[in-house]
Amino acid sequence: METIALIEQGKDGSFTIYTPDLQSTITGSGKNVKKAKEDFTISVSEMILSYIETGRELPKELQDLTFEYKYDIASLFDYYNWINVTQFAKIAGINPSLMRQYKKGLSYISEKQANKIEVALHKLGNELSSIIL
Repeated sequence: METIALIEQGKDGSFTIYTPDLQSTITGSGKNVKKAKEDFTISVSEMILSYIETGRELPKELQDLTFEYKYDIASLFDYYNWINVTQFAKIAGINPSLMRQYKKGLSYISEKQANKIEVALHKLGNELSSIIL
């Protein structure tokens, strides 16, 4: 079953991953998104193992579990840290200073701005996938 795993930066600067759509909430955390994903993967394994070890039936929602990761802006730029935030902001049509504030979690991002970022990310992805060397 595929479910959403939300990745967000906390006020202390660490990152948390959680599964809002599962009754069996699974979480992971770390000082960066990579560490949070590692912790999250361990949590998934430990939860499934606990069912096996105790002989309980694994809930349907945990069977063949896969995740669609959804990032907030800070976690996106932490995980994909090779993206130059200032240059990307120009591509997305967003003020670079404002984009840096989004990255640091210092400014609320509207749905309109989030959509501009998503469109620019998809455009970048399409361009990268069409490169021939």
